[in-house]
Amino acid sequence: MTNTLHRFSEHYAFEPKPSARPIENDFIVFAMATRDVNDDNLVEKYRTFARLALAHNPVNLGDATKGGIYRPDQALNPLAHWRRDDRPDPARVVQGLDGHTTLAAVFRTREDMEGFVRDLKQADLGVSINISAPVDAAAACCKAAGLARHSVEFSLGFQGRVERLPDRSVLEIGTMCGHGMVSHTLVRKLIDWVKEGRRTPAQATRYLARFCTCGVFNPTRAEELFEQTRTGGS
Repeated sequence: MTNTLHRFSEHYAFEPKPSARPIENDFIVFAMATRDVNDDNLVEKYRTFARLALAHNPVNLGDATKGGIYRPDQALNPLAHWRRDDRPDPARVVQGLDGHTTLAAVFRTREDMEGFVRDLKQADLGVSINISAPVDAAAACCKAAGLARHSVEFSLGFQGRVERLPDRSVLEIGTMCGHGMVSHTLVRKLIDWVKEGRRTPAQATRYLARFCTCGVFNPTRAEELFEQTRTGGS
């Protein structure tokens, strides 16, 4: 099970917009080992997973215990908040791996994900691999890599008093952190700032990505969504 199943999209919404397109830029691959079962030489297995992922243009790479390629920094004071060095740092993720965790790589294209999964099959790391993507895309990826899918899980979507949820633009961006570490209020504020020209979509995306501890927030998709809110596109 993965909390990334609950990423909101207008295409799969409770009342889908006719113009909404399927998600075509958000594909996640996880690695996880079981204690005392397949965790021998685990750090090297995880580092191999991460290095193979980096060869296929990931937009994020995350260690669930330490963070992704965008991280907060306790050494900074509030005056540095908007002017900090916020360049991605994938090497920090690889070097920081030190034991049990969930490792994730996020891709913008199915082709990148498929290339990575093929490499994982060849590496045969002996840990559990989970693909989080639209079901058709995940099935096509397994077929292309010559793998038999073990199982499949679906999200049943949002149930109950959905009128109390934030608006769709906020949900599409905020639910990319499945643990709820990206505040919907902050997303709404940054959407307003992008519309006002106070921040660019890229700046707003990097601010939010730091809060997602698992590193599964998709900066490419978030930046496109911010741009859509700025231009009024769909």
